Amino acid sequence: MLTKLCFARQERLVSNMSNLAKKLLNKSLRKNRVRSKITGTAERPRLTVTISNKHVSAQLVDDVKQHTLAASTTVGTKQTGSISEQAAAIGTDIAKKAKKAKINAVVFDRNGRQYAGRLSSLADAARKEGLEF
Repeated sequence: MLTKLCFARQERLVSNMSNLAKKLLNKSLRKNRVRSKITGTAERPRLTVTISNKHVSAQLVDDVKQHTLAASTTVGTKQTGSISEQAAAIGTDIAKKAKKAKINAVVFDRNGRQYAGRLSSLADAARKEGLEF
């Protein structure tokens, strides 16, 4: 009964929103759904990826200690090429940093994004460097 009420209330809210607000709400719902099932540990940290229109960032996070083990980003670098090429470069860089920190396996957090394009190029590049997920 309570879930029906919550769903009806959410439907009413969505009908009054703009398209951008609907997109942001749906993305946050997808992100929370993925994050509820994924947690990173010290042995197998979470590889979280953030992709904006200009930059790509990746982090290895231990959720138990709430600590970032390694990070890589295009912010502040003079990388050229398309965003997919930059994502591939970040994937190889984060995999090298993970190897240096003696991490071989990770849990991939796609952050509510569809696994295609830039995200898949980052993941493929990390796999080529020997990172398992």
